[in-house]
Amino acid sequence: MKHLGRKCCFLMTMVLAAVPLLAQQPLSSSATSSPSATSAATSASAPEIPKPVSEQLKQLDQRVTAAQSAGDNAWMLVSAALVLMMTGPGLALFYGGLVRRKNTLAIMMQSFLLMALISVLWALVGYSLCFGGNGPVIGGFEHAFLRGVGADPNPDYAGTIPQATFMIYQLMFAIITPALITGATAERMKFSGTVLFLTLWFLVVYAPLAHMVWGKGGFLNASLGGKFPTLDFAGGTVVHISSGVSALVCALYLGKRTGYPKQPMPPHSLVLSFIGACLLWVGWFGFNAGSALAANALATSAFVATHMATAAAAMSWSIAEWIKNGRPSALGAISGAVAGLVAITPAAGFVGPMPALAIGFIAGLVCYGMVTKVKSIFGYDDALDAFGVHGAGGTIGALLTGVFAQQVINPIFGAGKPVGGMDGHWGQLGNQLVGVLIAWGFALIGTIVLLKITDMITGVRVTETEEIEGLDITQHGEEAYNLES
Repeated sequence: MKHLGRKCCFLMTMVLAAVPLLAQQPLSSSATSSPSATSAATSASAPEIPKPVSEQLKQLDQRVTAAQSAGDNAWMLVSAALVLMMTGPGLALFYGGLVRRKNTLAIMMQSFLLMALISVLWALVGYSLCFGGNGPVIGGFEHAFLRGVGADPNPDYAGTIPQATFMIYQLMFAIITPALITGATAERMKFSGTVLFLTLWFLVVYAPLAHMVWGKGGFLNASLGGKFPTLDFAGGTVVHISSGVSALVCALYLGKRTGYPKQPMPPHSLVLSFIGACLLWVGWFGFNAGSALAANALATSAFVATHMATAAAAMSWSIAEWIKNGRPSALGAISGAVAGLVAITPAAGFVGPMPALAIGFIAGLVCYGMVTKVKSIFGYDDALDAFGVHGAGGTIGALLTGVFAQQVINPIFGAGKPVGGMDGHWGQLGNQLVGVLIAWGFALIGTIVLLKITDMITGVRVTETEEIEGLDITQHGEEAYNLES
């Protein structure tokens, strides 16, 4: 009996242990059954949503999407206005104060003219060449005369705003880029030559570079199929390297101003330049933060990075000047700020605040050296230091973007994939170098050829007599200041 009791206890224990296992078996089978069976079971157990409620949910989703689109669209329209403000009045005042009084209106007129001229060219073919098609070097003519550019978004570029908004925003970049070149040709280039040269330059240099870096399928595009993905958030290569290098070529081709460097040629109004620089600083938030193409966290990050880099560059330039000359100047401070704005442009959407401070600080020192040392060593007459600030600043900014870019700020290559050297992807520095070299090459060769063509058709430089009298009178028949009244 004792053995029989033990056997009974053992059997009861086995039965009790097997019960939960047997109970779980049907559940496991159902869990591994086909998705259709699972779906059927779920739909059978879940209550059906009444049709009125379903319609209300659908309407709510549409309203949320519309609200996001409206917010993004409002921010992008404001950003477009801010970028236009950078050219007029920002750049016009900045350059206008730096020249001599007799050339004030002439240099300001060049910025104003480009606001009109590039807008017309953009509507006819410019936008299509930059953002139409999917070729590696240049776009097509599918959007010529703004055909197909309306209220519907273009999902390749900005899926939450009308394509017309994207178009007008990108136009403002196309306006200011050639305007930057006029800083090197100031006080000695014909107005007719300026008009012809910058028209050709926009079509031959700017449009291909813009498509290569930002256009779908572009050779340097980092997010839409580029062979060498170059990080350029808001225009380090497209805007600043291209205009800065072209400015240097123009300065060398035109030659020095009459009397330079023996005759002093100080700015006639640093007050105008100071106001212009402040407008540039404010407008640049639309330039960089707006390049997020949405009112989102990336726009905030780019806004913060832009401000920090600008402040650091203004400080580093002033410190360098203070050490060398024993005192900082207002001209140096605003020049440093512009250098910081230039250098952070390609990196704004890829770096945090601390790397932005580093980029700005380095850019201020490098550009200060270019303007005060390199320029005097080689003796070229870059009248308003377009190359020293934009060419050099854009180059150093593009390269440092490859160092400091991080996927935690902008996972442009995909979630979890490294972006720049800070993430361990040092190969990106090589891609940045390729982008810089292509931008330099396009600007150098294109500018030389276009200057030759312009020189044969209209001529590029005013006569010595006209230069001495001043371009305000000789090119426009006006004076900036009527001192007799």
